[in-house]
Amino acid sequence: MDADVKETTGSLRKSARRSGVWQRLRNRPVQYLLDTAVLSFAFLLSYAVRFELSLDGANLARCLRQLPLVVLLQFATLSMCGVYFFIWRYVGMAEVRVFARAATYATIPLVVMRLALPESFQDFRVPLSVLFFDALLAFGGVLSLRVLRRLLWERWERGSHAPEAAERKRVLLVGAGRAGVLALREIQGRGDSELNVRGFVDDDPEKSESVILGIRVLGTTTELPGLVKHLAIEEVVITIAQAPRRDIRRMVRICEEIPVRVRIMPGIWEILQGDVQVSEIRDVEIEDLLGRDPVELDEEELRRFLVGRTVMVTGAGGSIGSELARQVARLGPRALLLVERAEFALFEIDRELRKSFPGVPFFPLVADVGDEKRMRAIFEERRPQVILHAAAHKHVPMMETNPAEALRNNVLATHTLGTLAGMHDVEVLVLVSTDKAVRPTSLMGASKRVAEVVVQDLDRRYRTRFLAVRFGNVMGSTGSVIPIFREQIRAGGPVTVTHPDMVRYFMTIPEASQLVLRAGAMGHGGEIFVLDMGEPVRILDLATDMIQLSGLRPHEDVEIIFTGVRPGEKLVEELGTAEENVARTDHPKIFIGRLSAYPAERVERGLERIRSLVTGGQEAAIRRFLEEFLPEARLGAASVATTRDRRQGDPPIALVQG
Repeated sequence: MDADVKETTGSLRKSARRSGVWQRLRNRPVQYLLDTAVLSFAFLLSYAVRFELSLDGANLARCLRQLPLVVLLQFATLSMCGVYFFIWRYVGMAEVRVFARAATYATIPLVVMRLALPESFQDFRVPLSVLFFDALLAFGGVLSLRVLRRLLWERWERGSHAPEAAERKRVLLVGAGRAGVLALREIQGRGDSELNVRGFVDDDPEKSESVILGIRVLGTTTELPGLVKHLAIEEVVITIAQAPRRDIRRMVRICEEIPVRVRIMPGIWEILQGDVQVSEIRDVEIEDLLGRDPVELDEEELRRFLVGRTVMVTGAGGSIGSELARQVARLGPRALLLVERAEFALFEIDRELRKSFPGVPFFPLVADVGDEKRMRAIFEERRPQVILHAAAHKHVPMMETNPAEALRNNVLATHTLGTLAGMHDVEVLVLVSTDKAVRPTSLMGASKRVAEVVVQDLDRRYRTRFLAVRFGNVMGSTGSVIPIFREQIRAGGPVTVTHPDMVRYFMTIPEASQLVLRAGAMGHGGEIFVLDMGEPVRILDLATDMIQLSGLRPHEDVEIIFTGVRPGEKLVEELGTAEENVARTDHPKIFIGRLSAYPAERVERGLERIRSLVTGGQEAAIRRFLEEFLPEARLGAASVATTRDRRQGDPPIALVQG
């Protein structure tokens, strides 16, 4: 059956290709006539050069008899190699190989005929010197036609659409590497570009004074102040692919001191995803300053994990859940179940995914993961094989005043979902946890730590692999500090910071989501996976940077006020303790640890107690229970630890023995 499908598909493609060539022959007669003229002239010129520009009657007659054969063969190889599917105005270096291949294919049979046929077949025996010179002239000529067409088109486009030189912004590009060249080519190729590139700046001494696409590398970043003044530069554009945070921060500081506006090219990931184009240069944002080197994951392993499987994502309308859904859809599952109780959030992510991944079956399911009857019906009807459990209450101060809801959603709903997963032989369930579960001082953190205990207990009871993933603050997630600061700055301030010494670890939403998928692919069951969180960021510095990136001055244009550490918050999120049994995985940024599982009887009694407390809603009793159940918990006691508390050489992970 598969062979028949492949044969039919191949036949259809060949037929479509033949019809495509014929369609182009009818629609573009001038193109074919020009090629024929170039190929014919090249052959005649090659013959003339062979006989030192003095062709006698006999040689001229032989040349004219051989010309139709040679031109027809060259024309056929050009068509066979797909040259006539090129759009002339986009021809570049990548297409040169195709023309070289066509020249080779056309020359080989002519050489064979010259060497193999006897003297009596003069009309088929072209002199070797003519053949090689003709190949160079003919295929170089048809390629030159296309290059000339592109040059004329770009010149016309720039002339007809481009603003006057005086109206365009004079810019310097920082970074003369691949990304910089890509940005320059895009800017030069767009007729409507408002940028006038005056030069490159690069710290690589080997690139100094070199010329790229007609633009000179003028110096290093330390010379920016002088270059900006001398060339009357209006903007500096950072065009370094995946530039480290410290480098972007340094560029921003230099430009602020000059002063000159600094902008940045979109990240390679954004470009490859199709979200933006290279030319969509934007302002530097706080995410650029907090960004880290991307986590390299084994794409093939993730595909083996998800391709052909029915995947359920809970909390699919949230920041993490929606990104998990995007990542899974990109990898090609059999079906994707989007479980979310917020109707509008579910509608939005379902609409986005259907537009971006039309080949994937999506099932938007309005449901509360704590509703056992509803979830049981979903399991029986849809039969999920992989569950990514991102549904949770995560806001620390809000859960301090709603402790019963924190336990109901983060603990009991997780137990309900996990039990159904085990009963229905789900392959793996991955719990999205948090670094706030490390020696928790908040009800939210404690509830997530109990959820981890529940997941470990379920792993012993069922064949399903149960595991958890912890990570820190996610940039741009709903209710996180960055969107709040943006809103406060937009309103004119004040920007509220809880404490001048408060620091946090940040990671991007795609980074966090990839870790969840990686955990599901590599985990055997019962593990806690944690990503190296990098260096901590002081929240006061974060607020200051965001105000400056908005073109304002901290404490002058926008006030910064300190509101005090809120209940349950730590000054510094903890990243590990010396007594933990932690090991590296085969990935340098991913750590793994097996926490000591609680006895089954203790977990069962704890769940029964939680059910009764949730029904009663007694806050004090809930706090007492959690501190008894979790010996490491210190609810309501804000940590005043500083970054010096972490010993040099300790792995930056968030694992706590149970």
